Amino acid sequence: MRMLFGIILGMALTVCVAFIADSMANAPSTTGTGSAAVEHRQMVNWDVVGANMRIARERILATWTRVSNKFAS
Repeated sequence: MRMLFGIILGMALTVCVAFIADSMANAPSTTGTGSAAVEHRQMVNWDVVGANMRIARERILATWTRVSNKFAS
């Protein structure tokens, strides 16, 4: 049980850190105008993540409906 909790916690922390890093990459630079500007790219394409999460939710809902209907019959 601890191992499963550790895996879930690790995944959640990874996603949170990637989101924070991407949010900071889009923030305006505070280094001043004299320094060389470095373009920061996002680590994650959040549009793709959103689409994948939508597909996963639909599949889980369909599976849950199928299983619950099987037990209800």
